Amino acid sequence: MVAWLKQLTSSEQVALLFIVLFGLLLLLSIGLFLNSLRERQDEDARLASQLAWARVRRDLRAAWIGACMFWVAWISGPLGATLLFALFSFLALREFITLVHTLRSDHRTLIVAFFVLLPVQYMICGTRFFDLFTVFLPVYGFLVLPIVSALADDPQRFLERNAKIQWGVMVCVYGLSHAPALLLLDFPGYTGRGAFLLFFLVMVVAAAQIAQEIARRLLRRRPVARRISRSFSMRAWWIGTLTGSAVGGLLFWITPFKAGQALAMAFVTAGAAGFGGLVMKALKKDAGARYWGNRSSITGAVGLLDRIAVLCFAAPVFFHSARWYFQLPLGYR
Repeated sequence: MVAWLKQLTSSEQVALLFIVLFGLLLLLSIGLFLNSLRERQDEDARLASQLAWARVRRDLRAAWIGACMFWVAWISGPLGATLLFALFSFLALREFITLVHTLRSDHRTLIVAFFVLLPVQYMICGTRFFDLFTVFLPVYGFLVLPIVSALADDPQRFLERNAKIQWGVMVCVYGLSHAPALLLLDFPGYTGRGAFLLFFLVMVVAAAQIAQEIARRLLRRRPVARRISRSFSMRAWWIGTLTGSAVGGLLFWITPFKAGQALAMAFVTAGAAGFGGLVMKALKKDAGARYWGNRSSITGAVGLLDRIAVLCFAAPVFFHSARWYFQLPLGYR
């Protein structure tokens, strides 16, 4: 089976990937619809399982949206994918900024973050200047933002205000921009298959998050950060991380990695995603919010940032781990 798959062209492999992906989502949707019909006939069963299935429906709806966006990113090529993720970054950063406290004097700083740093970061990504892509925001961006803020002549909570804006740029722009960058990595003998790396990342993170959520509900272990999350425990994190690692190991054949390499890459990626979710919960607690953004504004259930937050942490870890291990060139010289 694996040998037959490797004989297919890159376009045929990606097309088969989408057939399997949309086929699985369609089967899950049909099963959920049939279950809803059964619940309508049995009122007691409907009331008992309403809350249990609410999250499943929400996650399935998000999976359909993600799969469609992934398909659009592939058919539009690296340029289209870069623009698509730039839009995601813009919307996610907007949700982040709406929940943190900013002042009128921060408007020029926010304009620079949204309309200068964000498009330049993705422009650098799209042109494959990965040496500058790696350091542009952590170095130049983080120097420019406080300079612009200082020129506004408002020292009130200066450090706090700038730290919030910088952290939002780091998560929503810098972290997420590494997802389309995976499409542009130049592995020897892997030309035209960058979509599989992005699919590998998404599947590993999704499997880890689902397993971690199930472990939280079943194990009920003592939380390690009770005031941030009453459900996060190290045992659940380990279960989620190991599950993501196993999924990554099984998917090694769609990547340029060997089985052991895929397992290791999936482990660090899933682990980063698990801790990233905890960090984002801490930020929401600090902002006094349960969800990022308006619950009905973008995704229909919760904010966009709630859906992609773990990806913002996992993508740069996966990107730089793969580039460092395989000693890939940083970009055009």
